Amino acid sequence: MQAKEKNMLSDSALELDSARRLLEVIQGMLSQGLASLKASCTVEDKLDSELLDDYQFSSYQIAFSVAEIAAAKSFLHYCKESTENSYESAFALLFACDTLDNVMGRLKKIALDVGIELESLTTLENSAEYRNVLKHNRPSIISALGSLIINKKVDRLRSGLDDEKELVRDTFYRFSDEIVAPLAEKIHREDLDIPEQIIEAASELGCFGTCIPEKFGGLQPDNKSDSLGMIVVTEELSRGSLGAAGSLITRPEIAARALLAGGTESQQQFWLPKLASGKTLCAISITEPNTGSDVAAVSLKATPAEGGWILNGSKTWCTFAGRSELIVTLARTNPDISLGHKGLSMFLIEKPAFSGHKFEHHQVQGGKLSGKSIATLGYRGMHSFDLFFEDFFVSNEHLVGGNAGLGRGFYYTMAGFSGGRIQTAARATGLMQAAFEKAMSYSQERKVFEKSLGEFQLTQMKLARMLSTITACRQFSYAVADLLDRGKGQMEASLVKLFSCRAAEWLTREAMQIHGGMGYAEESAVSRYFVDARVLSIFEGAEEVLALKVVARELIETA
Repeated sequence: MQAKEKNMLSDSALELDSARRLLEVIQGMLSQGLASLKASCTVEDKLDSELLDDYQFSSYQIAFSVAEIAAAKSFLHYCKESTENSYESAFALLFACDTLDNVMGRLKKIALDVGIELESLTTLENSAEYRNVLKHNRPSIISALGSLIINKKVDRLRSGLDDEKELVRDTFYRFSDEIVAPLAEKIHREDLDIPEQIIEAASELGCFGTCIPEKFGGLQPDNKSDSLGMIVVTEELSRGSLGAAGSLITRPEIAARALLAGGTESQQQFWLPKLASGKTLCAISITEPNTGSDVAAVSLKATPAEGGWILNGSKTWCTFAGRSELIVTLARTNPDISLGHKGLSMFLIEKPAFSGHKFEHHQVQGGKLSGKSIATLGYRGMHSFDLFFEDFFVSNEHLVGGNAGLGRGFYYTMAGFSGGRIQTAARATGLMQAAFEKAMSYSQERKVFEKSLGEFQLTQMKLARMLSTITACRQFSYAVADLLDRGKGQMEASLVKLFSCRAAEWLTREAMQIHGGMGYAEESAVSRYFVDARVLSIFEGAEEVLALKVVARELIETA
């Protein structure tokens, strides 16, 4: 290691504590703003939703600020195990500097609205500690980090995983390279179904059982949760293709969590082994045309009938509905709309597997379930469907939880989605890793004005920020996985999803930009990454709903 490089890394390590302190100071300001919002929007000791809606912009900015600070703190915490001259410290400090800069910018926009004095922000920015830390955000230092990438001294920071999880990561890394990647472009361009070649190979590796206990044939220990294993697998599958592999285990994971939360013993014994083995593929049907992310407003009608229920109505954005043999569906079993989410129950819908973009399933009783795929920019392979239930019969045995599950569907859905959000963050990280690898390789090979793209300062700075962002997202998701396995982390799962999905949009754009005209061509993988990334901030909780109705609201309530 050259002396200049060694000094830069040592200096970065020395400033990490200062970065931590500054983040804590800004977090204190955010807490002050949350307390002010709570006071402004509370009526008779209860948060008033209509008043809170008058502060949507401020709530949105605070939600993202809290998410980004949490990501930076996770990155800095991970660096505690680094050696003095490690690359991790330099990239962590870069991310912390960008976070300080970004959050301060947001706070300036909303300071007057949320009771934060602009003078306090100015004082912090002018402090010696703040200025000293921000020196490490200079173009010369960032480009020096990018030069390390271009010169192949660093392309992926250490994971911090133990040997067992590292072996899992390596196994699925090779699976993505050897099985998924060679098929990904054709699937995307021709909007094909995911080929059985990928599904069967994934089944053999056990990836459908990552969140299912061993006693049901899954990979998760019976006596504890292992969210980290699921994240590691999801990330590597998504690196191969978001649509053709990265989301394969999302639906069985949501279904399994819902069944474990509320399914009867016989339902668990019957369905979980089928899901774990991949012999039964499943879809999740929650969203409706007029409800979007408002789960409590679901209106698919379930009417009692002899031996079961009759379903009538429509659903939308049911991903993988055609190929799946099981659709986990939320329906309204109590017609009293005033009950809101308390009138919802969850059903297990069986159907044959269908290929292509539309299907019709006719029951002997006369009911029908039909589906038609929705044309999308990206995320192709799984296909998302509009569904139509016409007098469709579901037996009592397929009501999750049996009679005890009546009115509990919303809670089972939330149990499933808690893992879905962190898994979506892992999908974002895998997609970013793929885009970064392509951008790094292209910038090393492509010659412009008699120099490689990677020799230019701007390219180096892009690559450095890309790597710092990927690592922050990865370590944040690892930290949240640990919290979830200890029965905590519901808020953090929303934060990591919020931050990582937005980051994926930015990073895939940068990768596309580095490719120039070739990035816009469909023959380039980065064009696929770019359109695939766009869906991440929409599903598993649309960005605005997640920021306002979940993150900001809870932060304000607990301020």
